[in-house]
Amino acid sequence: MSWWARALATVGFLAEVLPAPGTTVGSLAGLALFLLVPAPDLSLALGVVLTAAAPWLCGREALRRGERDPGAVVLDEVVGQWWTLQLSAWVGVPPTPVWLAVNFVFFRLFDVLKPPPVRQAERLPGGVGIVADDLAAGVLAAGSTALAFLASG
Repeated sequence: MSWWARALATVGFLAEVLPAPGTTVGSLAGLALFLLVPAPDLSLALGVVLTAAAPWLCGREALRRGERDPGAVVLDEVVGQWWTLQLSAWVGVPPTPVWLAVNFVFFRLFDVLKPPPVRQAERLPGGVGIVADDLAAGVLAAGSTALAFLASG
């Protein structure tokens, strides 16, 4: 099972082999997941399952590596980016290239800067903390994108 946990936590080992930072790889994978699963019900189900499994998978791989939040563990970014896009869609932000990019940039910004409550969520123990900060960043990013969309007229 550890091979499967590692594969899922590193998004098919991509975060271990690509030259880009792992967090960017994970965020792009979350964007791709959102776009590649066009059926809303299936997308929601997949997102919920990955979100529910992510703390265990990320925590297990972090323990295996002996690190608190290893850079190659990026399933947390996948679910954080996915929820950014999902929440934005629910409030009416269209999935056009411009708004997908705005969502992506806001998520990366909040994930890197870690404003409250993102930093506090990161301090939760184990895999929960690994994932919770990205979920918090996703909620902030979706809210910021929605506000930008509304302000754009």
